[in-house]
Amino acid sequence: MAKVLRPIGHDDRLSIVDHLDELRSRLIICAVALGVAFGLCFWQSHQVLQILNSRLPPESNVSTNHIGGLTSDNVKEARALSGLSSTFKALAGSGGSLTSQQQALLNQAAQYSAQASKALPHKNPPNVPITIGVGEPFTVSLTVAFYAALLLSLPVLLYELYAFVIPALRPEEKSVARPILIVAPLLFLLGVVFTYVVVLPAAVKFLQGYNSNQFDSFVQAKPLYTFEVMTMGAIGLAFEMPMLLLGARAAGLIDGRTLTRHWRYATVILAVVAAAMPGADPVTTGLETAPLVILFLASIVLLRVADRRQARREAAEMQRHPIVTDGD
Repeated sequence: MAKVLRPIGHDDRLSIVDHLDELRSRLIICAVALGVAFGLCFWQSHQVLQILNSRLPPESNVSTNHIGGLTSDNVKEARALSGLSSTFKALAGSGGSLTSQQQALLNQAAQYSAQASKALPHKNPPNVPITIGVGEPFTVSLTVAFYAALLLSLPVLLYELYAFVIPALRPEEKSVARPILIVAPLLFLLGVVFTYVVVLPAAVKFLQGYNSNQFDSFVQAKPLYTFEVMTMGAIGLAFEMPMLLLGARAAGLIDGRTLTRHWRYATVILAVVAAAMPGADPVTTGLETAPLVILFLASIVLLRVADRRQARREAAEMQRHPIVTDGD
C-alpha cells in the first residue's frame, strides 16, 4: 500500500492497473476512517440523539410525552398539591379557635394532598420523540450514528478524493484546488452549525405549533431526525455556493460582472432552491434563503476581486512581453 500511495507527479505515467490499485487503497482508507467514526458515534449514540433532541421546543413536552402519563401539566399539579398539603398542615397546627374535629379534617386533607402529590411526577419529563415498533429505537440510533460518522470522517474522505484527483491537475490548477480542499469543508460545517443553531429551533417550533389546538400531535423519532439531518445536509451543501461560482469562473463561464448584472434573476433562483430544500414552510424557507443571498453577494465580491487581480497580472504580463506588430 505504501508503494501505491507514493506521491504521484503530474507527468507520471501510470497504467490502468496502477490507477485501480491506488483507487482501491484510498477506498480502503475511507472505509476504515468511516468505520472507526461509526463505531465511536454508535458508542456515544445517546449523546448524538440528545444533541438532536435539544432542537425540540420546551412546550412540546405536553404533546410528546403524555402517552405514559408524564406531562409538564402533571409536574405542575404535583407541585401544587405538595404546596396545598403544607398549607393544610400549617392551618391544623395553628390551633386558635379550631376545634379538634376541624384540625383532624385539615390533617386528613394534608395527608390526602401529600399522597396525591407523590403519585404524580415532580420532575419535567424528558423532551424526547416517540418510537413505534420494537426495533425502531435500534434502527434509528444506527441511522443517526451513520450520519454523524459521515460528518466526522468528512475531512479524511475529502483528502483521499483530493489525493486521487490531484495528479491529473496542472500546477496552476493545483493552486486553485488546494484552497478549495480547505475552505469547502469549513463552509459545509458552517452551514451545518447555522442550521442547528438558527434554522432548526425556529422551524421545529413553527411546524410543531401550527394549529396545535386542532391536533393531538406526537413527534416521531424517525421523521424528526430525517428532517434535521436532511436540512443540515442541504444547507451545508448550499453553503458551497462560493466555491461553485469560483470554479465556474476558473472555467471561464462567468465573471464578477456577470453576477452583478444578473443579481435579480439569481435572487429568484436562490429562493426557488431554498423552497426545494427540506421544510417548505415559510419560516424554514426564509431562514434558508437569507444566508444564500448573503453568500451570493459575498461571491460577487470574491469574483470581482479575482477579476481585478487577473487584470493586473495580464497588464504586468503585457508590459514584460509587449505585442510587436508587423509595422514596428
